[in-house]
Amino acid sequence: MSDTVGTDGDIPVGGGAERGATAEGRSEQSSERYTFEDLSVVMGTYNEAEAIGTVLSDIETVTDGKAEVVCVDSSSDRTPEIAREHGARVIEQEPQGYGVAVREAILAPDRPVVVTTDCDDTYPMEQLPEFLELINEGYDVVSGDRLYHGAEAMPAFNRLGNHLFALVASVMMGTRVHDTTTGMRAYRQEVLESIEWTENTGLSAELLIRPLMRGYEVREHPIDYRERAGESKLDPIEGGYAIAKSIVTVCLDERLR
Repeated sequence: MSDTVGTDGDIPVGGGAERGATAEGRSEQSSERYTFEDLSVVMGTYNEAEAIGTVLSDIETVTDGKAEVVCVDSSSDRTPEIAREHGARVIEQEPQGYGVAVREAILAPDRPVVVTTDCDDTYPMEQLPEFLELINEGYDVVSGDRLYHGAEAMPAFNRLGNHLFALVASVMMGTRVHDTTTGMRAYRQEVLESIEWTENTGLSAELLIRPLMRGYEVREHPIDYRERAGESKLDPIEGGYAIAKSIVTVCLDERLR
């Protein structure tokens, strides 16, 4: 396994095997430059009234109100009302888990660039321009690497688990990745529509593994990670087992395609 680290910590981790993509191909793809008017920021929301307003305000400020925001919501608190007050499109859904909500969120927009994030204020919306610029450079997926800067705000047990998830995925794919479960990524819409997504708790890992193993151009990009606002809804043991199982299942599924 090998990788090449750019001067700012960016790591191109794959691409080209299935789609015949090359540097020249990326240049052709990037002839059309996207702006924030082409961007949808999407998230699943579940009882995040404490943080959702801050996240949506940050998106509005950074994109000058031009990005679409989609929230797939299963809350029993004021989260959907706050989201609508900030101009977000809210799709209400019965609670079915993280992956079910995010899967609906990523397929809902009709804009050509989709960014996933969480609604707990852990992800840096001020880095949205960097993600959009990398899409404009021709990458199909830009994956935020929380661990590059240390992720000190992350609980130590979770941090260790995320390093182990990345190690397992790297070994099974034969390609080095550094953060398989980040919630902040940018995608070309056609990538999201071309793949059938199957996982729930482990969807965040699936959203990296399948594009990478199908030859799409993927780049990991360092991001800052903040302490979450509000309480985590994921049990670290039960959730960790589900994520690890998803990584193994998805990697084997892709190898057998």
